[in-house]
Amino acid sequence: MFNNRITRILIVDGSSVTRALLMRTLREEIHDVEVVAVENGQQGLALLDKDKFDLITTSLMLPDMDGLALSRTVRSSKTHHYTPVIVVSGDADARLLREGFAAGVTDYFDKSLGYKAFGSFIMAFVQRNSGLSGHILFVEDSATAAAVTCKILEKHGLKVTHKTNAEDAYKLLEANDREANSLDNIDLVITDFYLLGDMTGGDLLHAMRAKLHYTQQELPVLVLTSSDDQQTQIEVFHAGANDFVTKPIIEEVMMARVRALMLIKHQYDALKQQTETMRWIAATDSLTGVRSKRYLVDNGEDYLKDSQHQPVWAMLIDIDHFKRINDTLGHITGDHVLAELGDKLNSSFADAMVVRFGGEEFCVLLANCPAEKALARAETLRYEIEHLRPSNIDITISIGLVSSLDHPRLTLTRFMSLADKALYAAKENGRNRVYVYTEEGPTESPWHGSSTSGQASTTT
Repeated sequence: MFNNRITRILIVDGSSVTRALLMRTLREEIHDVEVVAVENGQQGLALLDKDKFDLITTSLMLPDMDGLALSRTVRSSKTHHYTPVIVVSGDADARLLREGFAAGVTDYFDKSLGYKAFGSFIMAFVQRNSGLSGHILFVEDSATAAAVTCKILEKHGLKVTHKTNAEDAYKLLEANDREANSLDNIDLVITDFYLLGDMTGGDLLHAMRAKLHYTQQELPVLVLTSSDDQQTQIEVFHAGANDFVTKPIIEEVMMARVRALMLIKHQYDALKQQTETMRWIAATDSLTGVRSKRYLVDNGEDYLKDSQHQPVWAMLIDIDHFKRINDTLGHITGDHVLAELGDKLNSSFADAMVVRFGGEEFCVLLANCPAEKALARAETLRYEIEHLRPSNIDITISIGLVSSLDHPRLTLTRFMSLADKALYAAKENGRNRVYVYTEEGPTESPWHGSSTSGQASTTT
């Protein structure tokens, strides 16, 4: 994966005004950036000898040397051999276009477009060319080849876990699959195609794709092989590899492949995160921050029927006389009250399903909850809301409860209708109270009127 560490950028430009403007622009446009500026090539090279930078920008004409000459020197450096170099020039003359590639220039920016455009250009470039960071599973049975390759990968900032056989590698991948949300998951597999043991590299690849069901985007694989004949290439891709590199390893070739595959992994993770975010947005009530009624409709039935959740309690909550708040103080104030109640419910019932049922009504589904605990939590909530004063307004709530202990094997709709009947009874009998729909019908909570705040809190 690509990390979120600070991006370090070196600016080399002979104009103090340009340096100041470029530095300010980059700091305004890019988060987590450190910008250092120097006035000539020698100062830039001296800094590059001491410090590590992720990106270098240089003007084409420097006071002491040519910008292309600076780029050539950077390319001969062991530390910054792969560091992108961007030439900032007023015009892309024929010489720059003709000699830029040979000099190792990565890209150029036409500064006549303005400094704001420069900031956007660099930000987009950084996003596309972030420094490598991630966890590689490397499978190689040759100690010599493993030592050389691990050193190359680690030099480029990658964490490497080395296994000498496919069997141990597969066990690690199984653990990786079970802990899908771990921060130390495998991001890329690099394996020799021909390994000693019962499983070859090809067998490992097949198991990853066919048994663990990792796609080529979810977990890319780079194969190392000493054979470059067409039949071997066909076998490599048929087994599920993304790409291959032939031995002996050439560092530039292998790292180009690694960077391309890590970008695929990064894009997959970003898309997956975006999908999860959109799913969360769709399932969340935007005003109150609790789950939406759509979420209850989609998931409530399974929640209620799950044998691991028994007994389940439904708690239907309604703000007493909420219409008066909207009519006298306005809907904006009413929205603030709803939002604060949503926050309170989320914090009080982090272990439950909290849903905005509609208007000023909320629903809480409690799993594995015995009767005494459910009643205690309901009374505690009622007591705390009475003293909450959201937006400096005195409010109370009425609560209707129903349990799968008393009413097993009901559909979600029928189950919630009984909670609604209990809520109706609570409102009909004075509000600011808790009613339970038992086997005999709506019954007031036996704890009503008692000092439950301290007693109930011990059960939450």
